[in-house]
Amino acid sequence: MKRTPFYHKHVALGGKIVEFAGYEMPVQYPSGIIAEHKAVREGAGGVFDVSHMGEFDVAGPDALAFLQTITTNDVAALVPGQAQYSSLPNERGTLLDDLIVYYVEPNHYMIIVNGATMEKDWAWFSKHAPRFNVKLTNFTEETALLAIQGKGAQAALQTLTKVDLSKIEYYHFTSGILAGVHCGISRTGYTGEPGYEIWFPHEGNADRVWDAIFEAGKSVGGLQAIGLGARDTLRLEMGYCLYGNDINEETNPLEAGLGWITKLNKTPECLAFPALRQIKERGLTRKLVGLITDEKGAIMRHGHKIVDESGNTIGEITSGNISPMLNKAIALGYVPTALGKDGTEVLVETRPGKRVKARVQKPPFVKPEVKA
Repeated sequence: MKRTPFYHKHVALGGKIVEFAGYEMPVQYPSGIIAEHKAVREGAGGVFDVSHMGEFDVAGPDALAFLQTITTNDVAALVPGQAQYSSLPNERGTLLDDLIVYYVEPNHYMIIVNGATMEKDWAWFSKHAPRFNVKLTNFTEETALLAIQGKGAQAALQTLTKVDLSKIEYYHFTSGILAGVHCGISRTGYTGEPGYEIWFPHEGNADRVWDAIFEAGKSVGGLQAIGLGARDTLRLEMGYCLYGNDINEETNPLEAGLGWITKLNKTPECLAFPALRQIKERGLTRKLVGLITDEKGAIMRHGHKIVDESGNTIGEITSGNISPMLNKAIALGYVPTALGKDGTEVLVETRPGKRVKARVQKPPFVKPEVKA
């Protein structure tokens, strides 16, 4: 297994290390998942090591056409310094990954992909690139990526850079010196809270940046290191998809609620669009929805079956946990399209013979006080 440049920091902080996406990563620290979660939602904020993610560079005269062909969103709508959430489908219209496209400058883009799918994504990019005048670079191994999320993120980071962070709009980015290191700085995140993600060459820089961020955090009441467990509960409260759970190569973006990043009329069109148009014309048979239950002690988990009154399986939970902010079980799952309206009641089989009543509720389950 691989280790990120911050592995020794996680161990020193008492992080419980698990395997994730081929890396040894902290799932939680001694304070626990709920405390970490609330540090981001209610406290000054937290710092996430997301260096397991993959980073690609796409440059050349055909960079735009290439990305239009392999991603679902309209890359042509971007201006330099803007980022875009998108997805990477195959010819069948099902999802290889979801990702973020960063428009650096004309003919130059950066892509951040999921760590667990990085090699598969790189193979897909490399397979389709020869038809275009583009140069691809995979700079994952030399790159560190940190997410600083929460109400104190801006104030803390601002003490480390002359870049005016207040000028960076949501889903926009810039570059500059932060803690003495040249970094990319984007106003993005996976928590719904205000915050930033920063990336930089880790060799000789990782400790300096990590230490500087936590020292700066003291000025806002203290930033907390956050593990994978709280990262998951935070994104689940927002209803954000997790690749491998809520979306995968058996799901398409239309049924996954990602029609808003699937621009079927863009030019040139994505290679998956003929298949997706057929799927749309036939009509969707299922959709990804949010679910919540008021039953005490209940918990809905990935893989739990959604059943009808007779016990017949009609869907499945793809992500589920207890919301630390609501103290209720929440989940994402696929149900027949006819059952996808808010307020519709369904039954979730949490164990053999045990069924929990849940209702459809459009995420986010928790609305952050401050806009991301």
